Amino acid sequence: MTRGNQRDLARQKNAKKQMDQTKGKRGEDGLSAAARKQRDAEIMQQKQKKANEKVDTKPK
Repeated sequence: MTRGNQRDLARQKNAKKQMDQTKGKRGEDGLSAAARKQRDAEIMQQKQKKANEKVDTKPK
């Protein structure tokens, strides 16, 4: 197979690219799981509040 080597090289290159993109993403915020969950809940509440305000101010 003439394309076998190209396929393997492409897989290796893609694997390296994926590792570089995900490297260190989890530990950047320095929060515990509980703190992260609390922060995310607050963000979602704010988004929901904005969405509700947008619906309420929409002309009928």
